[in-house]
Amino acid sequence: MQTLFEAIAILTVIGGTAFSIIGVLGLVRLPDVYTRLHATGKVGVFGVVLLLIAAVFITPLSVGKGLVLIALLLIGGPVTAHALASAAYRLGLPLKRAIRNDLAGQNKPRS
Repeated sequence: MQTLFEAIAILTVIGGTAFSIIGVLGLVRLPDVYTRLHATGKVGVFGVVLLLIAAVFITPLSVGKGLVLIALLLIGGPVTAHALASAAYRLGLPLKRAIRNDLAGQNKPRS
């Protein structure tokens, strides 16, 4: 049984590392803040979740604590990326090669 847990941990570490590397490549290669947030927000969260699954299988961390941490990451990651993108849009950071902008005209301050 221990060998099976070690195999699952190795596979999830490899998967989590691959997701994290793809997120870093997206951060370096993509042109503007919005696409960079997409790459790091989506891919980075899943990379960390896979690494946390490996930690649950290989360390004495209880499954309940691991599931709580995974749930918090899956809830907090997209919310954080959305808040950063909203702040960047309100600051007026431009979109590179934008095909359409659904928020054009919506950037008026609330009274």
